[in-house]
Amino acid sequence: MGVRIVVDSSAGLPDDIARQLDIAVAPLHVMEDDGGSTSGLSAIELAAVYARQLERGGDAGVVALHLSKNLSSTWSAAVSASAVFDNTVRVLDTDTAGMAVGAAAMAAASLAREGADLDACAAVAEETLASSETWLYLSQLDGLRKSGRLSTGTAVLSAALLATKPILHVRGGKLELAGKTRTQTKAFIKLTELVQERAAGEPVFAAIQHADAENAAQSLADTLKAVLPEGSRVIVAPLVDAVAVHTGPGAIGLSAVFSSGFVENAPA
Repeated sequence: MGVRIVVDSSAGLPDDIARQLDIAVAPLHVMEDDGGSTSGLSAIELAAVYARQLERGGDAGVVALHLSKNLSSTWSAAVSASAVFDNTVRVLDTDTAGMAVGAAAMAAASLAREGADLDACAAVAEETLASSETWLYLSQLDGLRKSGRLSTGTAVLSAALLATKPILHVRGGKLELAGKTRTQTKAFIKLTELVQERAAGEPVFAAIQHADAENAAQSLADTLKAVLPEGSRVIVAPLVDAVAVHTGPGAIGLSAVFSSGFVENAPA
């Protein structure tokens, strides 16, 4: 009984964390017959998910956290689905992607387990989102260019970036160029510097997601663990297929939460 938390699979929540915090994960669709393209969840599918969670929670409410509306149609479908539930389903506009969304779900679910109401769970999710940043390191841009998920400015630059390893920043729900390097090593140094600068000496929760690049992801994790302030926590997990199909192999996503309260309660 109590408030329930729902995410879509793009959040990349590790299965053990989702089970531990009893977070419902709605899988996005990958169309194998269409060159590996993806499809957002429909309003009907999400309404069914929300209804099941409301039943499980005794109608205490649902906090729904989905991929940025600028990156997927799922958010607008979620808003439509929530309209039939008389204000018991709260769909937040995350404006981000990856484990920044997952971290917000973790914070909300932890509070829900303590008996907090819908308003409180939604508020802590919003606070976590506000204290998060997400970057994406890519070996190639073809998938994102074809999907139309690059912002206009980045798309204009993409042809010139083909010989580099770009770092993109999720800002305002869109992908923008944060830097470009010619080697993975230099890219990881840049990502580490970005996290350190934003952390300003305070502990950080960092989640590294990868597309068939476990060794590289672990290397970045080891670097972050060595330089981040004491009390920081770093986890590594694969990018889900619905995201990896757009990023291509070798991609690394890095989401970080810069909130001491969240870090203290985050999983190791």
